[in-house]
Amino acid sequence: MRTILLGDIIAAARVLFLAPSDHKISLLGTMIEQADAAHDYQKRLGKPHPAWGNGSLMARANCEPQAPEPPASDSAYLQALHLVIGGIISHKRGPENTRPRRRSMPKAGG
Repeated sequence: MRTILLGDIIAAARVLFLAPSDHKISLLGTMIEQADAAHDYQKRLGKPHPAWGNGSLMARANCEPQAPEPPASDSAYLQALHLVIGGIISHKRGPENTRPRRRSMPKAGG
């Protein structure tokens, strides 16, 4: 996925704001995966993906219906922003870093 800018986060949150609660997380995962694929496509072929755009999260979000940007005080919008930011953080960590690390146990007597 291309470098994430504030506009990407806002566009994705506006999509999630309209989505049913039980669909938000899967929709976000799909948008992130497809933005990644579109970025790879753009790098490989030198042109935007025909359905998912140029590899930015905003281009992918623009393929979905979006609410007009709500006020930042709207709790549902804040929750959507929270989901997007959390999804981006999880994506950046990658699947190998999603499990908690084991703490080593101190050795007995020492």
